[in-house]
Amino acid sequence: MPERKEPGGALLESYRDALRVTRHYAKSFYFSSFPLPKLKRLRAYAIYAFCRYCDDWIDRAPPGSRLDATQELRALTGRLYAGKITTDDPAWAAAFSDTVRTCSVPLKLCEDLIHGVCLDAGGHVRLKNFSELTKYCYYVASVVGLLMNCVFEPVDPSAAHDPAISLGQAMQMTNILRDVREDALIGRCYLPADELEQAGLAGSDFTQPGTFRKQQWRIYAQFFATRALQQYAQAEPGILLLPDDGSRYCVRCMSRIYAGILDQIRQADWDVSMRRYVPLWKKVLLVIQAGQR
Repeated sequence: MPERKEPGGALLESYRDALRVTRHYAKSFYFSSFPLPKLKRLRAYAIYAFCRYCDDWIDRAPPGSRLDATQELRALTGRLYAGKITTDDPAWAAAFSDTVRTCSVPLKLCEDLIHGVCLDAGGHVRLKNFSELTKYCYYVASVVGLLMNCVFEPVDPSAAHDPAISLGQAMQMTNILRDVREDALIGRCYLPADELEQAGLAGSDFTQPGTFRKQQWRIYAQFFATRALQQYAQAEPGILLLPDDGSRYCVRCMSRIYAGILDQIRQADWDVSMRRYVPLWKKVLLVIQAGQR
């Protein structure tokens, strides 16, 4: 059971830095986090700050030094788990160290996350099939959900495990569909190559906006979105296992907002050549609806 004592002094300032990172980079999560009790909210921000740092650290590493960057990231993680904070560490480091200690966060999850942020380092990405996509989604998204579960404290952690994985997969698949063109422009395609070939498409097609107005794309995009929606549905039992202290509401809001991106894409007739966001008014509506469950 995590400690209930609220942080003060320098530790509180570290948590506030994690808040600033989250507010800047994860607007949907920050928006959804307000129902959480203060202490859970701060700890969730600390987890997010760590995840963001890992992603940025690997992305910014020069191509020839990524192995060194990964080793440095693992060393930092090990030190933070040991509570050995230095003045050179990020400002949120003490908050993260406090969170993994008080919430008993398994080191293996952080190691899996580091593995995940390395999977698409270097730009060029091609996934052969849906099995590879599922594995990718686990490392870059589902692991984040499992980390957050350590903070949110589901009443049955083992039963909440697989639904958290499903929600991470659903959200990452949503990102993939939304960002198809942007990813293609930097040499990445996360849609399974075998499925694209069967649909009469190729990853190289997605640099051209006209691709997204073709019938074969609309058919495939709807198929892909349907699978993502199935993952959202599979996550629901796990959301119900979260305590009714704001944790359940927070995660349901995130689920609804991300699923809302799919709805925006559907309303655009599956044309993702222009980025589709859920407008603020609709986020508010989805949050209200989430609270009525």
